[in-house]
Amino acid sequence: MTAVLPRAATRVDEAAVRAALGTVVDPELDEPITDLGFVRSVTVDDSPVGGAVEVHLRLPTSFCAPNFAWLMVSDAHDAVSAVPGVGRVVVELDDHSDSDLINRGLAAGLGYRGTFGHEAEESLDGLRATFVRKAHTAAMERALTALLRADPSADVRAVTLGDLPADAAEGLRRRRAALGLPAGDADPVLLREDGTRPGAADAPMVLRRARSVRISVDGNAHFCRGLLTTRYPGSEADQTPRPDDRPLIPLEVR
Repeated sequence: MTAVLPRAATRVDEAAVRAALGTVVDPELDEPITDLGFVRSVTVDDSPVGGAVEVHLRLPTSFCAPNFAWLMVSDAHDAVSAVPGVGRVVVELDDHSDSDLINRGLAAGLGYRGTFGHEAEESLDGLRATFVRKAHTAAMERALTALLRADPSADVRAVTLGDLPADAAEGLRRRRAALGLPAGDADPVLLREDGTRPGAADAPMVLRRARSVRISVDGNAHFCRGLLTTRYPGSEADQTPRPDDRPLIPLEVR
């Protein structure tokens, strides 16, 4: 009888794990945890029967909101677990006031409410949706401001997703898919929160409000980067900063 040999396992390398972690975003800052420098270490034990991966995360302060911390740690665990060839996964949060609680709950598969008990919110779905809406608003404003910088006379109400560069359009489509907003090539970039297109009289205010959201998101991200480098000297080498914003042009919306 001919022996049946086991199928060769997919080999796991650190680059694949870090690429998976790059899909995990800070819910408030709307940036990958890899760009923010929140990934402290990645260790891969690539055995023939399935790679074991251990990831350590760090945050700018020990008192970052526990619900935000849980989202990032649990999302990181899910992302790494989905990498082909990965077997055992350990993701731990270091140096946080709730590190022991979060790490223990994640390891036991208790979920957010099972981990935090009566302190947990009813659901994290609402929190996610709130920050996806903010992320969409900020991405919408970035795309239109970039267009206005190139052509200050552009009619932003007429700009559609199909008019945008591929990367800007893809970012908006992804966020709109999560929110159930229109995302076809012919759909306008400038939308109210409810997905409707503003009228000519309302458009300037809609864009100004979007700009205030974007400035807040970017400002918080810049602040958190600074806090992280203060808390962990040398961590700036692990960060990928957003491109510096140029001075804003006068806002004219036709």
